[in-house]
Amino acid sequence: MKKVIHTENAPAAIGPYSQAVLVNGFLYTAGQVALIPDTGGLDMGSIKTETTRVMENLKAILTEAGMDFSHVVKTSIFLSSMDLFAEVNAVYGSYFPEGSILPARETVAVAGLPKGVNVEISMIAFKG
Repeated sequence: MKKVIHTENAPAAIGPYSQAVLVNGFLYTAGQVALIPDTGGLDMGSIKTETTRVMENLKAILTEAGMDFSHVVKTSIFLSSMDLFAEVNAVYGSYFPEGSILPARETVAVAGLPKGVNVEISMIAFKG
């Protein structure tokens, strides 16, 4: 059975999709960008600021589903340039509990991202 996960603490979907869907203990999140939930504006002061907003949006979705970053088993990171990799990686890594099993991941550079952002991240989490 599928269950839609939605929270006001993360940006509303800007198209025909859900923030996340929970299926048999697996949570599949939509890609998150640096949208500010309250205003719908972008939080793009620096790549660190932008990545922090993305991770906070994902954290809100995980929390709504009764999960946290220790439940994440797979992530996909999309960057506007691989030159951003180190800074994004540092912020991203700070969200995972020390000593936890880190998720599998791919990081790719793409030709463009929604709203001209520099980073988009999606996750799969499991709680069984």
